[in-house]
Amino acid sequence: MRLWPRRHGTSLDLLVVGLGNPGREYAGNRHNVGWLVVDELARRHDGSWRGKFDGQLAEVRIEGHKIALLKPETFMNESGRSVQAAASFFKLEPDTVLVVHDEGDLDVGRLQARLGGGLAGHNGLRSVAKHLGTQDFLRLRVGVGRPGRGDRRPLADYLLADFEPHDDAERLIAAAADAVETLDRDGLEAAQRAINGKPS
Repeated sequence: MRLWPRRHGTSLDLLVVGLGNPGREYAGNRHNVGWLVVDELARRHDGSWRGKFDGQLAEVRIEGHKIALLKPETFMNESGRSVQAAASFFKLEPDTVLVVHDEGDLDVGRLQARLGGGLAGHNGLRSVAKHLGTQDFLRLRVGVGRPGRGDRRPLADYLLADFEPHDDAERLIAAAADAVETLDRDGLEAAQRAINGKPS
């Protein structure tokens, strides 16, 4: 599968959605890694954020493609409301919406790109699927791992805690942003070959 050329009737090549929660107390959480990745993409490509679609939107060009970056500010459980509004405005099909999200079932630093698939109990993904009316949207799963041996925290508490220094969040976020750029430039299958299952 290749994403290009742009479909007739839309002014955008790809919508990249970073899932997260608004508020300073959540800013460095593992659950907010999607926001951190789109922030990095905006930084790299001189994007400026503005309020739109119940979130923050930045429009950038990457390799000649017009990309919109979106950070829903509806809280995770209602992310789909923001995504659906943006997808409708830009007249996008679900397979040109890329959702970047935390994944506890992948070790820290591992990445996986895919089209469609299950929701794995992720409330943000569930909301996006509900509002788009399908699970067949692009995802970049960013591995954040699970509590280690002796750590009795529930998974939800672990995800809502900040990255630890040994997680090397800066490297992880950079690798995930690289993966988005690879998918944009070369298409899904090439991105899968390049990143799936490999440590960042």
